[in-house]
Amino acid sequence: MSLKFNEEDQEEIIADINMTPLIDIMLVLLIIFMVTSSVSLESGLDIDIPKTVSKTQKKEGASVLVSMSEGGEISVQGKKVSWNDLQQAISESLASENSKLVIFEGDKSSKLGMAVEVMDIAKAAGAEEFAIAAESVSH
Repeated sequence: MSLKFNEEDQEEIIADINMTPLIDIMLVLLIIFMVTSSVSLESGLDIDIPKTVSKTQKKEGASVLVSMSEGGEISVQGKKVSWNDLQQAISESLASENSKLVIFEGDKSSKLGMAVEVMDIAKAAGAEEFAIAAESVSH
């Protein structure tokens, strides 16, 4: 008994790339990137935040983060700005966040006079509430 193979009886080999697993992996990576990037709002400056023992209640909601480095550099929402453009940058950020809260983040060795000047500029830009970022120290 012999087997006879006809070319007509053989099925053709399908050589297509299945894109479904690739798309699934890319969507998972996109979701992970979106979650991790929205959780951390960094100032963009190298800042050593002062430490405090007392704890205050965290404010939830939208706010504008203004950072001051030891060398006098200022950033608003992570973007470096000059002193001349500071009021406009804070005003635009307050409008885009639909908030009146400004959180100051400064290096512990930055000068108090500089913080007061930035606060005055922020008030002129439309800020009504102010907070100072500090790192909590537990005993």
